[in-house]
Amino acid sequence: MHTQGRPTLEDVARRAAVSRQTVSNVLNAPHVVRSETAARVQAAIAELGYRPSAAGRALRTRRSRVLGLRMEPQHDGINGAVSDRFLHGLTEGAQERGYRVMLFTAPDDAAEIGQYDDLLDTADIDAFVLTATHHGDPRTGWLARRGVPFVTFGRPWDPPDGSAPADHPWVDVDGAAGTRAAVEHLLALGHRRIGWVGWPEGSDTGADRRRGWAEALAAAGVPQAALAELTAGVDDGIATGRAAATELLARPDGAPTAFVCASDSLAIGVAAALGDESRGAVVGFDDTPVAAALGLSSVAQPLQEAAGRTLDLLLHRLDGGHPPVPDPHVLLTPRLVVRATSGPTT
Repeated sequence: MHTQGRPTLEDVARRAAVSRQTVSNVLNAPHVVRSETAARVQAAIAELGYRPSAAGRALRTRRSRVLGLRMEPQHDGINGAVSDRFLHGLTEGAQERGYRVMLFTAPDDAAEIGQYDDLLDTADIDAFVLTATHHGDPRTGWLARRGVPFVTFGRPWDPPDGSAPADHPWVDVDGAAGTRAAVEHLLALGHRRIGWVGWPEGSDTGADRRRGWAEALAAAGVPQAALAELTAGVDDGIATGRAAATELLARPDGAPTAFVCASDSLAIGVAAALGDESRGAVVGFDDTPVAAALGLSSVAQPLQEAAGRTLDLLLHRLDGGHPPVPDPHVLLTPRLVVRATSGPTT
């Protein structure tokens, strides 16, 4: 056996008692290899510390093993932690499977499409991961028409004009389930007037999160008309959250005793308006490090799992899509993290 220098593919084949072709299949087309055999080969790879040549693999497979992802502009260091955690999970998972993630920036959808065009011509990108999907997203249609593999972290949101394909693979987090759990938690503590501080109309993610709040209160017998009185839609931020809560708390027809918010930034502002925990309760969304540091109850997104499932769907497409995955549309359930800011009503 070869023992000097860098381990070779032949060394792996001998250690795993398989052919060189089987090792190659495990690395480049794992769907054609039995799971037991693949596990044995992977164990040999790990034991020997074998690293395949990226250049040689690219020549054999006609793949660069590079995935493209746009870094979204961040206007708030608090909520930027969400993108950071997803990006870290995606990059770490890709690296473990022999892929790399190329990051690029673009201020809007049109500029992002322009980057796709340039990267496909000059950088030899295999596929893209898209984030921040919305109604009529032009990016998905552009990629689909050109046959470029992609997966979105975010639903297609049923585009009304049919310009974007709704059947592409996607992974998302069920925001409505998260806010529904937050409301049910507050109801169990005795709160009945539970306010909503979210984003202005036009945000699909914001509407999804508000829907969970509204459905939970409706199920508890709160009239539809009362929901409008308990709602504020503002731009994301601590100052705007505080101003919205201050306005709702000043209403003469009955101030909320608790709040559910579309983000942790808004929830921190609401908590500042409340002044102290005895005035009311508040639950945020995203479970950012700042929320944990401040003792803010919040809805946590399973971002590590979301990144892994996104990568699973994307690499499955790159491997030819065989066998078909059970469901190319993955909706993950978040969990409520209860901390000091969601105490019982007084």
